[in-house]
Amino acid sequence: MSEEVQDLNGTQRAAVLLMTIGEERAAEVLKLMGPKEVQRIGSAMATLTNVTKAQVERVLDEFSAVVREQTGFGIGNEDYVRKMLINALGEDKAAGVIDRILLGGSSKGLEALKWMDPRAVAEVIRLEHPQIIAIVLSYLEPDHAAEVLSLLPERTRPDIVMRIASLDGIQPQALRELDEILERQFSGGNAVQSSSVGGVKTAANILNFVESSAESEIMEMVTEVDTELAERIQDLMFVFDNLKEVDGRGIQTLLREVSSDTLVLALKGADDALKEHIFSNMSKRAAEMLRDDLEARGPVKLSDVEAAQKEILAVARRLADSGDLVLGGKGGDQYV
Repeated sequence: MSEEVQDLNGTQRAAVLLMTIGEERAAEVLKLMGPKEVQRIGSAMATLTNVTKAQVERVLDEFSAVVREQTGFGIGNEDYVRKMLINALGEDKAAGVIDRILLGGSSKGLEALKWMDPRAVAEVIRLEHPQIIAIVLSYLEPDHAAEVLSLLPERTRPDIVMRIASLDGIQPQALRELDEILERQFSGGNAVQSSSVGGVKTAANILNFVESSAESEIMEMVTEVDTELAERIQDLMFVFDNLKEVDGRGIQTLLREVSSDTLVLALKGADDALKEHIFSNMSKRAAEMLRDDLEARGPVKLSDVEAAQKEILAVARRLADSGDLVLGGKGGDQYV
């Protein structure tokens, strides 16, 4: 890739591509994107300056090359769409998009909710059954859903979170109820197809953006009702990879509480960015020793790696509870 194009990040390259295909075609592409993607690309379009002809040509050449490589006649259209979306968005986010595209499209009302202010969404759903609210929140982006959840009555929040965590697809009756609600609110009228929304990870992602005190209250009440479910949600709320977001001082505090053997085992399953974050917050000699130990350690069981990571995360949460560590990964400036 040329240095000129390397200077443009992925969003900027997308902006350049859309600006070259004309307003009407660009508008059609933007219609297929979510609010966040539209905002990011729109901002890039507005701020891009001094884009050279060479940069534009290079972006177009790369786009053409990617299309040629990925649209061979030997692959089915559905397979191509799935693979393209997963590569572009990641498995979690792509799942909902794939449902909307390949399963016949979902309610226009649900899509409309994504663009609405959290207070407006809360007003639309606040008097509905908790199961319906859970489905709606599962469909929204986690930070958007968290804002809506914070605006709902406190007594209903734990029940809603548990329902989100327990969702495994959407049942026909719930879909019918949801469709009726959306028909009343947005005059939609389209049948809603079964969609793979909800689940423990969705609940955890939403709670990751909920204000700290509200999150604690919700989790306490969920724990009272279902301890196992609460633990599964908690396990996903701050994962080992999120340690990259802990500042240097916090990492140093954490390392003092973790044995070297546990650390080596846990890092066997970590990516290079997290490893470098750990190394950079150790003395040069300690970092060299840790690198050597990692290289010397042979293959290990995934279950052992996960156990070591959970042990370190337990220490991190204990330090966070005592105020000795700030865990990253919350929405905005919120932390636990």
